[in-house]
Amino acid sequence: MFTKNQLKKYFSLVLKIGVNLQKGQELVVFSPVECADTTRLLVETAYKEGASLVRVKWEDEQVNRLNYLYADIDALSEVPEFMVKEKDYMLDKKVAYIAIDAEDPNIYKGVDEKRLAICAKKRGIAFKKWREATMNNEIRWCVCSLPTLAWAKQVFPNSKTPLKDLTVKIKETMRLDSKNPVKAWEQHLKRLNKRANFLNKQNFEYLEFKNALGTDLRAGLAKDHLWLAAEETAKDNIKFTANIPTEEIFTCPHAFKVDGVLKNALPLVHQGNIIDNFSITFKDGKVTDFSAEKGYETLKELIETDEGTYRLGEVALVPKSSPIAKQKILYFNTLFDENASCHLAIGKAYPTTVKNGSNLSKEELVKLGVNDSTEHVDFMIGTSDLSVVGVKKSGERITIFTDGDFVI
Repeated sequence: MFTKNQLKKYFSLVLKIGVNLQKGQELVVFSPVECADTTRLLVETAYKEGASLVRVKWEDEQVNRLNYLYADIDALSEVPEFMVKEKDYMLDKKVAYIAIDAEDPNIYKGVDEKRLAICAKKRGIAFKKWREATMNNEIRWCVCSLPTLAWAKQVFPNSKTPLKDLTVKIKETMRLDSKNPVKAWEQHLKRLNKRANFLNKQNFEYLEFKNALGTDLRAGLAKDHLWLAAEETAKDNIKFTANIPTEEIFTCPHAFKVDGVLKNALPLVHQGNIIDNFSITFKDGKVTDFSAEKGYETLKELIETDEGTYRLGEVALVPKSSPIAKQKILYFNTLFDENASCHLAIGKAYPTTVKNGSNLSKEELVKLGVNDSTEHVDFMIGTSDLSVVGVKKSGERITIFTDGDFVI
């Protein structure tokens, strides 16, 4: 497990590099009940960093499972007004927001996918303002993780000490072994920004993705698209890092200019269910066909959520040489697995991935090819033989990836 000193380093990193907490700012933390002891230390650390108030929202996924199994579906899917107002309060107060992601990958195994989908759709609609605000950097937010036993057993099923093993691997991804993790992350973010800046100078029309697994996709890029790295700037002009760990650079695909087939490289955990060995076909940006050997119904419900979930909202490049990829571990957790593999996202695009996107109307964003949806779900397509080629309007072709790694 983490020592107390290591946790202090971890939380200092999340507070300084993640949400970049300012003195006198309010902090809201979303935490699983399994992480209660460590979350209390996060609260204490936040106060020492200058937080004016720290509120914790506890989540009990075992209770959630019971609700999905037995509750009246109309009552379960209803989103009370006080929950929406709570989100509005956080936006109005410009809180810093930390979400601890530590889901049991199989927590909803055996639960009716339609019940899960109905509730997810209702929540997506009710919390659309919150989703749009966070994706538009109106507040500073960060998703991080802490190990839990159920999750560790999924990652290390044959280990006698799964929780210890998962803790060790998370420490590595967080660069906690360095003398100064905050400084190590600052240097890492500079390297990511350098690559993003190079791609921004190219102004590609589209990208071609190919590998032996069967992915053969041509993804157009939105007009005025921007490549971003992990570090972003919020509306208050203060920098923050939304995901820790992170190894990606990402941009906005054109919602109506994606054609071809993609195959997943790693399983996707969605709503507590695993989707694997799946294929999705696109024509003029829209999903026209899909299949899955595992989790087909969950994938179907995801794609059919709304019009936007038939289209892509993100393209992200991650080399096989990333520290997480080198671990060769399947985390069954998107926060980690997406940083071991190039990935795409079904659903809403980040307005910040086009020039001046934060200040554009929905109609203006649509004209640029920016997708809209109540969902945003990442899935991994990067393999050790993946090739990625950028093609300019002139027809000039520049190889970005060969054999799963950057060549730029």
